[in-house]
Amino acid sequence: MSSRRDRLAAIVQILQVQHAATLAELAERLSVSEMTIRRDLNLLARDEIVKVLHSGAILNPGSVGSSRYSLAEAGAQRRELKMAIGARAATMLAEGDVVIIDGGSTTEYLAKSIPETLRLTVLCWALNILVEVHRRERCSLVFAGGSLHENSLVFESPEGVGMIKRYRANKAFISASGVSEKLGVTCTNAYEIEVKKAAIRSSLDRILLVDSSKYGTIQPAYFADLSEFTAVVTDSGIPPEQAEYIRSLGIALHIT
Repeated sequence: MSSRRDRLAAIVQILQVQHAATLAELAERLSVSEMTIRRDLNLLARDEIVKVLHSGAILNPGSVGSSRYSLAEAGAQRRELKMAIGARAATMLAEGDVVIIDGGSTTEYLAKSIPETLRLTVLCWALNILVEVHRRERCSLVFAGGSLHENSLVFESPEGVGMIKRYRANKAFISASGVSEKLGVTCTNAYEIEVKKAAIRSSLDRILLVDSSKYGTIQPAYFADLSEFTAVVTDSGIPPEQAEYIRSLGIALHIT
């Protein structure tokens, strides 16, 4: 593992899959000493993510979100907050922008809020975003296709990721299922990691769209540190300490 953050995320992933693991097993899988693993587990235990046992650890029930994800179910949850976040993000668009829009239920409301008169080039890889942007006559579409994942409506392929890497955008609007100071920004589906990373690296401004329920939540698929974003758009339910932390990183915080 290249860093403590990577190890912490990997430990959470392992425990989420198999619920428990010994110190020896974790040390072997992550190629570090048992002493290092115990220090990592103590950090996770301090945040009530795991429970440390004499010879290993178990995942603390309820600390990490379910690995099952449904776009339809996600869209129905906190709908009004997500609509407001999407509408606020749309005010950040400017005439002639080249924009990347990630898949997700909150980013769908951004796509729905694009002004009809605004000329944009939009790169996307999710069916729900494609449909909304296609309705706007002044938007030029670039679609990174591949195999469709029915649960998220995301298309995935190495060719699609390669296309995103070759493009450059003024702004990328990225969704997430979890935001943690220690474990970074995460999503539920591992197949989205590379496409999100490519979008972040290809954009001048990286804008995270998340409702306040995502703070302190950890999902198994890590794709970015919070410091990689230039702006966050969220709702007024964001915990004050999280808002302070975001601002301390020099990130513009937009609260709906």
